[in-house]
Parts: sequence; structure tokens; C-alpha cells
Amino acid sequence: MSGSSALERVLAVLDKNRGGQSVGVYSVCSAHPLAVEAAMIQARKDRAPVLLESTANQVNQFGGYTGMRPADFPDFVARIARRAELAGDQIVLGGDHLGPVCWTAEKAEVAMAKARDLVESYVRAGFLKLHLDTSMPCADDAAPLGEEVVAMRAAELCEVAEETAGAVNGGVRPVYIVGTEVPSPGGAQGGIDHLKVTTADNAVRTAAIHKQAFAARGLSAAWQRVVGLVVQPGVEFDHASVHPYQPQHARELSAAVANLPGMVYEAHSTDYQPAQAYRALVRDHFAILKVGPQLTFALRKALFALSAIEDELLGVDSSCRLPAVCDQAMRENPGNWIRHYPEKEPEASWCRRNSYSDRIRYYWNHPAVSRAVEQMFDNLSDIEIPLPLLCRHLPAQYQAVRKGDLTPTPRKLVIHNILQVTSAYSRACRNIA
Repeated sequence: MSGSSALERVLAVLDKNRGGQSVGVYSVCSAHPLAVEAAMIQARKDRAPVLLESTANQVNQFGGYTGMRPADFPDFVARIARRAELAGDQIVLGGDHLGPVCWTAEKAEVAMAKARDLVESYVRAGFLKLHLDTSMPCADDAAPLGEEVVAMRAAELCEVAEETAGAVNGGVRPVYIVGTEVPSPGGAQGGIDHLKVTTADNAVRTAAIHKQAFAARGLSAAWQRVVGLVVQPGVEFDHASVHPYQPQHARELSAAVANLPGMVYEAHSTDYQPAQAYRALVRDHFAILKVGPQLTFALRKALFALSAIEDELLGVDSSCRLPAVCDQAMRENPGNWIRHYPEKEPEASWCRRNSYSDRIRYYWNHPAVSRAVEQMFDNLSDIEIPLPLLCRHLPAQYQAVRKGDLTPTPRKLVIHNILQVTSAYSRACRNIA
């Protein structure tokens, strides 16, 4: 899979944004097959490239929570692309939060050695957009890390990427995203009442410190391919609330792009924002919008709705009882949610099933859960879902079926619900009201 031509198209959009046009790109940070397929269908409709990013905890040299290593991800994407009828040269693969994030309980020397191996494996696999995230302290680091330390570690990882890229992929070099004010992957764990927007001075200083660190390692040429800076524009979500974008608080930061040659802003945790917020973000030079949990939140919502339909049509004793299967898997294997959700019931149960943070996304490939989903799909594929039942549980899909735009098979119903998310991002990035 070669995405170099698609990357050129993405970079052209970023250049237009820097020039004042209200256009941008959205980055799909998900490794769920149905979320990836929905993103590809959206890209095919838009006749636009799709930017797919796997995070370090999803896909790494040890398998991540998906069981995939970086070399596995392109084949995984290619299989879905064939089903979605999207050409491989329309896909850009990116790596998100590449750094020591998975190993912060270890000493910095050990964690950074693993981070170097992580970056090398991503580049060898053909990933062309790399978010170098070294913002988190390791076990023997003082917290918070100084910007100089973050920048030096990012440069260290960039050096590995450059050396690897020179030997593979026909010498095609990746582009980079850097920054120190990086939101927690997957949403905030605490309250978000006092979210602070990155100041313009901090953004410019962060870029300057990174540029100096890159130069110190002889990476001035690579610095020319740093196309984005991660900042906090004032958007975030936690278990049950969303902090909306407020453009008036980001005016100085937006204007500071003029002092960041060749760069735009990359906005993380943009999930669950209203449509007008996405358009405002793109207009204000947050030209790369990251979305992840909202995609699998939409997936979960559709799957649980189908489970409720299955209960009514087959009876609880004959249905797969998917929500209960998911909750049992999460309770028996709490590692991916216990530190993020309340410990006491019923709050814990509510969060496991409904939280915006969507920690349930770590469990869709659990054997019992994946079997339940496939069996539910099989059960409902043999039944014609009554329209009134579809109307009650999946109203948007009901309307599409009534219009003749959607065939009500389980898989297509789920993908259609995920497309409600990708469509909102797509319209904002293409400046369509």
C-alpha cells in the first residue's frame, strides 16, 4: 500500500488552510474494522484521501490491545479497503502518540528504547504521518517534564524514523507532528471545568524549542516536514460531558500560525463537538481534527440498539444479550477501564456501557464479545426487522431505509450510524454547511 500521493493531497489541503481557506483534514484514530470501513466509505463518497491512524496502545511491537503489530496494520487496512472499494493509494497511514506512553511505569531509558523500536516498526510498515509524543513522564522523571526534555526525546525518535525511512519505502520520508500540550489519549479522566487554551507564546516557544532540538541532532531537513503542532484549542470530553470549542478564547492562538512556518495545528479530543464547532476549528487553523472514541461510541450505540431489537424479536432467552456479554468481559478483565471510571456501582456499570470515554472499545476483539456480535448479526440477518422497531431504536437509519438509501442489514445499519460522525467531520473539512 503506497499512500505517498494521498499524503501529497493532504499536505496540499494543509497549505490551503495556512493560506486562509477554511479547509482541513480529519484523522480517524480507530482500529475497529467497522469504524475503518465507514471512514473509507466516506472518503470514497468525498473522492478524498482518508487519514487512518493507529495509536501506540492499539498497535505496537508487542501487539497492543488489538493484537496487531505495525507490520500487520497495512494488511488489515488493505482488506477493508477492498470491501469498501477504496483504492490503496487513497489511504495515508499515521501513527498517533508514538513515544513512551505505553511504558511510563518504567524508567525513561527503558521506555525510550521501546519507543525507538516502536517508531522504527511504524516507519518500516509504511506509516507516513507520525505524531511524536514524548510529553509524558516516565517512572524516574520529575513531573511535569520540561519542554526541553520533551523536545530532545521527540528529536531522538525523529532520528530513528529518518534513518529507517532512508532504507525502506523507496526513501519516502514521513511528515511529523510535535507538541507538548497533548491531551490524554481517549479523553480526560477528571473534570474539565477549567480547561486552558494554549497561549500563542507557548505555541511559538514550543515550536522553537523543538526546532533547536532537531537541529542539534542534524535533523534540520526533517524539521521542514514537521507539518503540525499539537495544542489545546479548548476542546475536551470526559465520561459524561463535552467542553465545546469557544473561538473567542483561541483568537491569539489562531493568529500565531503566522509565526509557525509550514505548520498548522493538530487538535486532539475533538470528539462529540457540534458541527459548527468543527467548521470554526478548521477556520481557525486547527486544520487536523482527530476523532476516535466518538466513532466506536457510535458503533456501540448501534450494536446495543440491534441487541435490543434482537431481544424483542427472538426473546431474551434466545438472543445474544450483547450488553451483558460486554459487561462481563469488562468486569473480568478490568485493566483497560478500572483506572478511568468510578469504582463503585452503579456509576461504574453506567460508565462501562455509556461513557463518552468509551473504554468499551478495548473489548470488541475479546473472544466472547466478538462471538456475540457475529451471532447477533447472523440472527438478525435471517429476520426482516419491522420498521416500527427500527424507528424506535435506530431512528436515523429508519429514515434512510424509508428513503431507499439504506438496506437494513445489521452490518450496514452499524456502518450508517458511524457515518453520521464521519459526515460531520467531512463537511466541516470541505467547508460545506
